[in-house]
Amino acid sequence: MKTRASFAGEPVHPMFVHYPIALWTTSVVTDVIFYFHRNTSLILISKFLIAAGIVGAILAALPGLIDFLTITEPAAKKTGTLHLVLNVSALLLFGLSLYLRMKNYGAPAVGHHLQVPFIVSVAGLIDMTIGASLGGKLVYRYRMGVDEVSNPPNSAS
Repeated sequence: MKTRASFAGEPVHPMFVHYPIALWTTSVVTDVIFYFHRNTSLILISKFLIAAGIVGAILAALPGLIDFLTITEPAAKKTGTLHLVLNVSALLLFGLSLYLRMKNYGAPAVGHHLQVPFIVSVAGLIDMTIGASLGGKLVYRYRMGVDEVSNPPNSAS
């Protein structure tokens, strides 16, 4: 199923999905390291990782939505819907985590402690991980973004 969201003939959504996955995963790892070493620089690093992941997620979502709207097969549409819901949920959870970490915004609501933002980030990471696996299912099982006509499999001679 060839994608409509492409650049130079290549699907765009897979080009961007790696950024929020890597950035948000690293932010949770940074939080875990902070609990053992209490280096306050890690708090700032985690905030920037989450913020950059949010930007990456939005950039990935736009072509992903274009791809989603072109799905016609019911089973693929169901998987795509769950993929969309989980990833939007992860985006919202990491957005909430970032808000709760901000000194003049949400931090006073949680007493400037990082336990609540950390738990919210872990929930976002779980959502994102499941959503990402469903994205893989869309590609490998339902062939989303794969142009079967232009890319025939190589035959062994």
